[in-house]
Amino acid sequence: MIIIPVKEGESIDRALKKYKRKFEKTGVIKELRVRQKFTKPSVINREQRLKAIYVQQLRQQAEN
Repeated sequence: MIIIPVKEGESIDRALKKYKRKFEKTGVIKELRVRQKFTKPSVINREQRLKAIYVQQLRQQAEN
């Protein structure tokens, strides 16, 4: 359960913003989207490998 302490005089908009930020950090929405469809473990591994290669290439370009 997410608890947002609201100080006296603090606006509701600010409290909502804090709530949304905390909710995003929990990763609930991301997990729901992943669980909507089954993805084979081999496909997941391939995507992770390709992403790692891409990030590594970006870092190498930044060094040069």
